[in-house]
Amino acid sequence: MSTAPLQAVRARRAVSFFFILLGTVSGAWAARIPAVKTDLGLSDGQLSYGLLAIAVGLVVGMRFAGRLTDHFGSARVIVPAGVATALTVIPPGYAPTLPTLIAALFLYGVVNASLDVSMNAHGVEVERAYGRPIMSSFHGMFSIGGLIGAALGGLGALLGLGAGPTLAATGIPLALISVYAGRHLLPATRTRDTRDQAAPTRASWTGWIVLMGVVAFAGLVGEGAAVDWTSVYLYEDLHASETVAALGFAVFSVAMTVGRFAGDHLALKYGPVLLVRVSGVVAALGLGTALVIGSVPVAIAGFALFGLGLATIVPQVFSAAGNHDPARAGQAIAQVATVGYTGLVAGPAIIGSVSELTDLPTALAIPAVLAAFMAASAGALRPRTPSGRAAGRTGAEGTGTDTAPAARPDS
Repeated sequence: MSTAPLQAVRARRAVSFFFILLGTVSGAWAARIPAVKTDLGLSDGQLSYGLLAIAVGLVVGMRFAGRLTDHFGSARVIVPAGVATALTVIPPGYAPTLPTLIAALFLYGVVNASLDVSMNAHGVEVERAYGRPIMSSFHGMFSIGGLIGAALGGLGALLGLGAGPTLAATGIPLALISVYAGRHLLPATRTRDTRDQAAPTRASWTGWIVLMGVVAFAGLVGEGAAVDWTSVYLYEDLHASETVAALGFAVFSVAMTVGRFAGDHLALKYGPVLLVRVSGVVAALGLGTALVIGSVPVAIAGFALFGLGLATIVPQVFSAAGNHDPARAGQAIAQVATVGYTGLVAGPAIIGSVSELTDLPTALAIPAVLAAFMAASAGALRPRTPSGRAAGRTGAEGTGTDTAPAARPDS
């Protein structure tokens, strides 16, 4: 039984819901993309413009989401952002033309960024209230939401519903539940009122923030590559059947979900530095083995290890960013996410471009190398001491609650 205060327990459930919400609407939209493409008669290239609009909206949204969260407090931002995200996923399903689809998806990307930043920032606050790592389980809830959304999208297709009605049936109930869930968040605080008034309002881009963004970028390049290219590799390069090839991403996804729910316990026991270091090595070895040994069973097992390795890295990076300077947690998370999510968008394109010049196995070696980079960069996650210096090996890589960034409000 949790020893955390009841208020923190309720807040954890509420934040978990918002992570599920974002995963659900993302999964439902992804499942109905083919229907939208068919309804509008779009080519692959035209559809890519719409999907790019989401990425552009995310980048634009990140520019103000962090400052908005820090100014008003994450609890005041997360509910309207959740409602808006659940509702703005609906218009793309009813878009009559490509320009309106692009506009609708841009708006969806903007509000998506606001929810992403505010729920991660509030997750850091709840993590502090718990006094131990819980961020990884929040990201695990996002994965669960993705599965729920994909199932709802598939059910809508099976019932013959159009993309619009399916997304409306998904988004409207989630918007209503958001209002109820918001009542259980931690009390809103305005960090602007509690910090040194001489401190600048805008958080600067420090070398540490950039490094954390690059680490997140490396992890999300791997996730993006797994989504688009694992099945292709199994089918075209290892000559697996279409059914077996589909197992590549499925195994990766399940392994990542399991890894995220195990991540909090591992972070508490071993600390964020050792966890990310080992995770990066596991991811690199898993994908590397899948590429070097031309065997379908070995490749599928390698993709599972790749998913397990990547699972805990981005949650630990977001947790570290939110705890690096609590007064500017929203801005730090937004800055890291801006760099990191570029990898999710650019990763598949990078792999595709390199594979055109060489071959797919060579291109997929890029995420393996980036995983090794994440392992090498793990020391930057070491919690800061009250003096502002990084903690020594005991605090960052030992055992016990001192390893959890949430246990150090001053970290």
